[in-house]
Amino acid sequence: MFEGLFQPMHLLVIFFIALLVFGPKKLPELGKGIGEGIRALKDSMKEGSSEPAASATAEVKSSAPTDLSNRPS
Repeated sequence: MFEGLFQPMHLLVIFFIALLVFGPKKLPELGKGIGEGIRALKDSMKEGSSEPAASATAEVKSSAPTDLSNRPS
């Protein structure tokens, strides 16, 4: 379905249309904003994947009995 979607000619046409719509001064700012957004998304995904593992170990530690004298035998 998406075979050949990003061929060089297609990318040139998309870039040309973006240049016409946003203008030459706004295009670098737009690219910078998109790059920062992608970087923030990657960082949050990395933080999100490590966070559940840390909270799961904290839950296991907190559910362990602390007073061993009242432990059933």
